[in-house]
Amino acid sequence: MPFHRTTLAILYSLLAICLFDAMGLIIKHLSPDYTAAELSAYRNIFGLIPSCLVLWSSVEWHRKGRILRVRQWRLALLRGVILTGAQLSFYMSLGLLSFATASTITYSNALFLVALAVPLLGEKVGKMRWGAVLIGFVGVVIVVGPGRDTFSNAALLPLFAAFCYAIVGVTARMMDEEVPTPLINLYSTIVAAVGAFLLVPVLGGFSPLRETSDLIWIAGMGAFGGSAVLLMITAYRMADQSDLAPFSYFGIPIAFVLGWVFYGETPWSELFPGALLIIAGGLMIIWRERKLRQI
Repeated sequence: MPFHRTTLAILYSLLAICLFDAMGLIIKHLSPDYTAAELSAYRNIFGLIPSCLVLWSSVEWHRKGRILRVRQWRLALLRGVILTGAQLSFYMSLGLLSFATASTITYSNALFLVALAVPLLGEKVGKMRWGAVLIGFVGVVIVVGPGRDTFSNAALLPLFAAFCYAIVGVTARMMDEEVPTPLINLYSTIVAAVGAFLLVPVLGGFSPLRETSDLIWIAGMGAFGGSAVLLMITAYRMADQSDLAPFSYFGIPIAFVLGWVFYGETPWSELFPGALLIIAGGLMIIWRERKLRQI
């Protein structure tokens, strides 16, 4: 039975990756006519729906009296502010870079997670994991391409987004253990929605709908992103993170194929061999963590 639960969790996580990529494709499609702040605001409004659904379905939350207040509320709000920056940077990059390149660079968040765990969580990282981080960062540098003729400052946007996503992930582990994960997610989603709405006037204001069909695209963007979050949270509640993490790197070839099919992008020279080093570094970290758990 545990095997079947893990298998189902892996399928959920893979479907979530596909839905996240579908959301990214829509963001790229809408980027010429709407700012990243607008798209982020719309995305988070729809994102409140799965956050509320997951919280309401949490047996632990009901058992503890459906408490909404969090002792570390300042940290919870800070996570939402950082998430706002992550989303804004990533959404901007989707409008400026090839889809696969922007997506691949954000996968460096796994490397940032290890590096940030030292100062923020006080974890001890051995030579093996530091070596994996170094290999992954070399891959990131190759993909970003400083010094290359095709280098663009826009490539720094998904890198900053990956750093912010990593902070969001690390700080989640700093929250009290008794706080349900869906409640933590709800806090960050609400703050990210408010933050995005506050940034919209600064970055040009809300744009009128260019076409009626854009409303359908926006709704689809929110539905895909919200459903992906719901599936990912469900997957991580069904299986260990170490069992699911290796499959997250399937997102890189999936993003490449989707960018090629829908936008005719084939950034081979930008992605390889850097993407392979990012994957290698991430898998080395995951392998090392699993070995440590067995000791």
